Amino acid sequence: MTLLNLYSLAGCVVLMFLAWLTSSNRKMVPWQTIAAGCLALALLGSIIFWLPAFRTVLLALNKGVDLTMAASAEGARFLFGPLADSTGERSLGPILAFQVLPAVIFFSVVTSWLYHIGFLPLVVRWTAIVVHRSFRLSGAEALSTASNAFLGVESALVVRPFLADMTRSELMMVLTAGLASIASTVLALYVTLLQPTFPYIAGHLISASVLSIPAAVIMSKITVPEDGTPVTMGQVPASKTYTETRHWMGSIIWGANEGVKLGVGIGALLIGMLGLVALVDLLLGGASSWLGARLFAADVRWTLRSLLQVLAYPLILCLGLSPAEWSSAATLIGERWIVTEVIAYQDLAQMAASGRLSPRGLMVLSYALCGFTHVASVAIFVGGTSALVPSRRDDLAALSWRSLWAATLATLLTGAVAGVFYYGQEGLIR
Repeated sequence: MTLLNLYSLAGCVVLMFLAWLTSSNRKMVPWQTIAAGCLALALLGSIIFWLPAFRTVLLALNKGVDLTMAASAEGARFLFGPLADSTGERSLGPILAFQVLPAVIFFSVVTSWLYHIGFLPLVVRWTAIVVHRSFRLSGAEALSTASNAFLGVESALVVRPFLADMTRSELMMVLTAGLASIASTVLALYVTLLQPTFPYIAGHLISASVLSIPAAVIMSKITVPEDGTPVTMGQVPASKTYTETRHWMGSIIWGANEGVKLGVGIGALLIGMLGLVALVDLLLGGASSWLGARLFAADVRWTLRSLLQVLAYPLILCLGLSPAEWSSAATLIGERWIVTEVIAYQDLAQMAASGRLSPRGLMVLSYALCGFTHVASVAIFVGGTSALVPSRRDDLAALSWRSLWAATLATLLTGAVAGVFYYGQEGLIR
């Protein structure tokens, strides 16, 4: 243990304090739920980072994801030929659209099939029961929170019949949990980006998804405490069917079609957001250069990333990183808000490969970036959920930016927890 571990522990407290400062009702904060969440984070963190036996589990999870990704590459190679190879004599170099997005489609197929045969519904339900009993959440919000790690934005479908009667705090929990975690369908995307510098990243992303559950509960319930009476407080209700198919082949077809929508959506989002950021950078650069020349007699050029880096700086101080890594961490957290975690993970891999980040910094930031915590996802989650329950559109819109704030704090809390328990143990990065 080092002073940096204690620094991360202090950061956990500060992050929860920031949530309390921005709470909609500080007197109603359910401190028993918050204490249960903190205990869960401490227990899970000690198991993930300190229990030698878990490293065997971590390796097994990592190996399983690697084998699944290798299987997904076969279809991509058949369809795209050399374009699908990132290395080797035939390779044309790294191409995101042909080497990474096909894995998203394949993982969507696997997820749909596992849901069809009943495996995922069983896992989601038992996870929801544990969440419901451990944190005293309503059954519906526990079910939605538990399903986020597997389904992403589609998790709202499993609680669709209950959305209309949810309290504001329950809706906040649904949105925050969705933004603070990643779905299994996009797991391959981040693994592909980070695996060369962080071989065991797949297992850690799964661990981060588990840690994000209590982290999201803590931040959501502090920010918007429960002040009503949830309809499903007594038990976890039966979930709505995720897919409408009755045959296993139908589930594969359905999963492939949904995977195509997701893959194309990710590509379109990256094209749109990166283009808009470039446009804003041109405008900011021109305006700042003009002002700098007249006011300071200097060539000053602002970019959107540099402005967001400034906003993120106070928050990343809670992660427990060394001062030499603060600037890089602020850049990653800041750019994630606008250009998505895909670009942030890509930049994280480059920073680690160039030596700008220590193994500890790589570990902490890998956990802290694990979530759909950006502006585009707010629109996707709020818009998608509103389409399911139009009567609650105004409530969901009012909670949108508050849920982004809570989810940001939750992902940072996950990273800080990793900082508390990681001190350079062998066998966790490679």
